[in-house]
Order: sequence, then C-alpha cells, then structure tokens
Amino acid sequence: MQYPHPALSPSFIGAIALRNRLAVAPMTRVSATPDGLATAEMADYYAAFARGGFGVIVTEGIYTDTTHSQGYPNQPGLATEAHVQAWKPVTDAVHSHGVPFIAQLMHAGALSQGNSFGAATIAPSAVTPIGRPLGEYGGSDHWPTPRAMTADDLRSVVDGIADAAVRAREARFDGVEVHAANGYLLDQFLTVYTNQRDDDYGGDVTNRIRLTAEVVMAIRDRVGADFPIGVRLSQTKVNDFTYRWPGGAADAEVVFAALARAGVDYLHIASEGRDFIDTARLSDGRTITALAREVAAVPVMANGGMHDRGQAADVLDGGHADLLSVGRGALANPDLPGRLASGEELNPFDHAMIQPMATIANTREWSATQRVG
Repeated sequence: MQYPHPALSPSFIGAIALRNRLAVAPMTRVSATPDGLATAEMADYYAAFARGGFGVIVTEGIYTDTTHSQGYPNQPGLATEAHVQAWKPVTDAVHSHGVPFIAQLMHAGALSQGNSFGAATIAPSAVTPIGRPLGEYGGSDHWPTPRAMTADDLRSVVDGIADAAVRAREARFDGVEVHAANGYLLDQFLTVYTNQRDDDYGGDVTNRIRLTAEVVMAIRDRVGADFPIGVRLSQTKVNDFTYRWPGGAADAEVVFAALARAGVDYLHIASEGRDFIDTARLSDGRTITALAREVAAVPVMANGGMHDRGQAADVLDGGHADLLSVGRGALANPDLPGRLASGEELNPFDHAMIQPMATIANTREWSATQRVG
C-alpha cells in the first residue's frame, strides 16, 4: 500500500500495533496536583493527540517513589495507589481513540528542582550539576549538591522504578519507557563527569550502563514478557547541550547491547539537534539511531525536529530509525498526522506556548489565540 509519507505507514512496539510511526514525545507539563495526581485537564491534553491521529503517545516523566525521584513541582507520580487511580481516566481518554499510551518513568537524581517529600537529592557521586535549573519547570537559581548514593539507594531506585511499572500496568498503560536520558539519574550514571564511582557502577561504560540494565531486568521480572519496555537515551542533557559519549560508537555499542540483553522492546534516542541526521552522526559515518537498530535489533525511535516532512522521510527511508517522536511540533499541531497526510502547513512552535511555565493551561491559552485544534 502506498502512503503519502513513510511516517504514516503502520508499525509495532512489541506486540502493540501502531497505526503509524509518529509518537508524541514526552514533554514536561508541570500540571498535576501538588501531590502528583493526574487531572481532567491532563486527560483532555493527552486525548487531543490521540484524536489527532498519532500512533502512540509517551507521557511526560512520571516520578516513581515518595523519596528522591521527583524532579519538578506539580509533576505526576506513579508512586502510590492514589496515583494509579488518578491516571485511569487519562489512559481511558487516550484509549477511547484507539491509541496506545506509554508511561515514562523518571528519577531526577541530582537534577531535581522541586521535591514535595523534602528529601535531599541523590546522584552517583556528590557532584554539583552544571548549568542552571529550568525556570519553565519551576526551577530556582542553582542546583543543590547531591549526596552520593549508597548500595541501599541503588536497590531502592531499582525497586522503585520496577514497582512504578507495575502501577503503570494497573493504571491501564500499554507499556513503560525508562527515562535514562537528558541528564536525569540514570543518565548521570552513564555520564563520565557526574559518575566518579569506583565500584561496579562506575568506571568504564559497561559499569556505567549497569544500573539502567538492572532497572529493565527488574521491570521485566515484575510485569512479564507481554508488557513493552522501552528506554530513552541521549548524549545531550537539559543542562548540557554539547556532551557526547566519550567513546563514540564503541560506547554506543556497549550501551545498546547491554539494554538488548536486559530485554528492552524499543529504544528512544532523544534529540541530538534539529538537523538530526548530521548532529546524530558518529565519527564512523553512521547515525547513533542506525547503530542502535543494528546492535539492539529492536525498533528505534528518533527525536529532534521530526515534524519536518523532509527530515522525517530521510530518517525513515534512510534506515536511521523505525519510529519518530515529535515534541514541540506536536505541541503546536496535535493533529500533525492528518496535516502530514493532507499536505497542510504546520503551525510553527512558539516559545510563548510554555511561558512563563510549561503548563497545559499556558499552552491551551496560546492555542486558543492561534485556533490550534
């Protein structure tokens, strides 16, 4: 069958059939209640993307425990039974349009800028993060210095994320995505300058990816074989746009192989820049996503400027990825798949959509003035 664009052809994540290859990327919305409960506003927000024809939707980062994992004020959680019950109307709203819904599970680690439980930040090592907290997510003027994690902390993180995955299934999500990207806790273990440990979780890249692999294995043990698990990875971070894995393709091969052995169903490679094919290119000429496909042999989702019709086609037709996640382009165009099919122009993203805070209410107010559906 011929499709007007390769992104509109069907695909799969695990056993989940997708109507097309377009995913809504996780985007922080800081719009839950102060105690982390999903709201009716969030149900409307996510359902709009499902109604707009996306193949799959990935939530914003969801915190996983009632101690250290929360990253932002008004971030949703999956740490309690109350959180599970609050998410059910949201998952039902998305499913009413026949679209799969994946929960992204996040531990902020050192990059926490709002924890309602009062816990100090933890990280692989006691290294103060570079850069500044994000004002759009409620950040203040500096990052605190985290406490170096103990062996008990490591076990608690693994158990907390795995238990949250069980709650995600209870909340009627179709799968989970482990957030190991963008500078948050699991990425802090993978990053050389934030991980100065000398135990089995520090040193070479095999040790630095170990905790993420253990998280995946623990989730698989709790949820069984038929519940998809993805992992989101990145080289760049919210507080460091220039970092790259020091070993390049060699490091990437170790990371992707470890996660494949752990049992992932897909990998999601977060933005390496809006000119994706160039900025994601490794020194040997391959893109990081193409290498992930080769090594892990699972579907790979690319992110970064994928609302651009030409780039999206190049990424798919060139074998760089199987799926495309769209963030800002989706925010400005919740009906993006239909526009792609019809050739209709897209609304450009306007930073005012997430000002002064990246809330659903602020985006909705902007959309009303632009008549965005």
